[in-house]
Amino acid sequence: MRNKIAGALYGMALGDAMGMPAELWGRNRARKFFGGPITELLDGPKENDVAFNYKKGQFTDDTGQALVLLDSISTTEYVPDVRDIAKRMLEWAEKENAFENNILGPTSKLALANFRDGIDASVITNKALSNGSAMRIPPIGCLFTPDKKQELVNYVYGVSQATHTSDVTIAGAAMIAMGVSSALVNDDFEKIIEDILDIEELGYERGCETFSPRLKARCEIGLEIARKCQGNDEEFMEQIYNVIGAGVGIIESVPAAVAIAYYAQEPNKCCLLCANLGGDTDTIGAMATAICGAYTGIETFNPEYISTLQKQNEVDFEQYIEILERGREHLK
Repeated sequence: MRNKIAGALYGMALGDAMGMPAELWGRNRARKFFGGPITELLDGPKENDVAFNYKKGQFTDDTGQALVLLDSISTTEYVPDVRDIAKRMLEWAEKENAFENNILGPTSKLALANFRDGIDASVITNKALSNGSAMRIPPIGCLFTPDKKQELVNYVYGVSQATHTSDVTIAGAAMIAMGVSSALVNDDFEKIIEDILDIEELGYERGCETFSPRLKARCEIGLEIARKCQGNDEEFMEQIYNVIGAGVGIIESVPAAVAIAYYAQEPNKCCLLCANLGGDTDTIGAMATAICGAYTGIETFNPEYISTLQKQNEVDFEQYIEILERGREHLK
């Protein structure tokens, strides 16, 4: 199990870092700027308003915030504590100069600013439509077996509550967490997809109602595109970009990530597909590649990716793998 948990964590960091250079650029702009598809880990270009903050192989706020969640739950006996999470998120944001450097997503930025200023953030979190809840959630899937769907949804709500409490953002985060949870124990990707789609309703029931489209329906469209385009990467990615979308809205990024994970089914290909999608490449990469990494385990990763991630990020990955192993045992 340890190698699969490591695959989920490193997969998240890899998809995040590979997608970072083209983050929030259109598909054509990125292709033109890089002179073709991205094929390796790169520095963030100075021309990119967000990616300029990062060097080759560094992960962004997606993985950074995921580690904040793990730091929090490891010190609260694996019981989500919204105030502790918000406090740690705010400390992380201030350390990273996230407010000034345009690193935070739109909902998290407002919600954390309200927490800092002692203002109730629920008017923001209840209406959230962005993907902040899902981008940082993949490691949480390692804590649960896929038969514990209601428990997983409740936990996702608990660790997301500081910034996202709407139905679509809880459902989207639960679907990504479930993708990781199921990938840890299943060797059939069709079963993983079944688990992802099955948890959607429970997620919508847990969050505050919005009038967003349904994630399951959007995922099913993306999966159909993946099946029809199997073997034709360019056609597949064009259709995901044009039909499903690749924006920061959770209704686009989660279905895109699920479809790409299903299409690739292994992390080395998955991270490159996401990096060249256009749009929210780092977040979609983090979510999709975490699922693929959990599915295959750490042994399938390009060793150069692993060594670069370890060298370029001031993080003890082993420490966080151990936190997840302990949590999985604790929450049995």
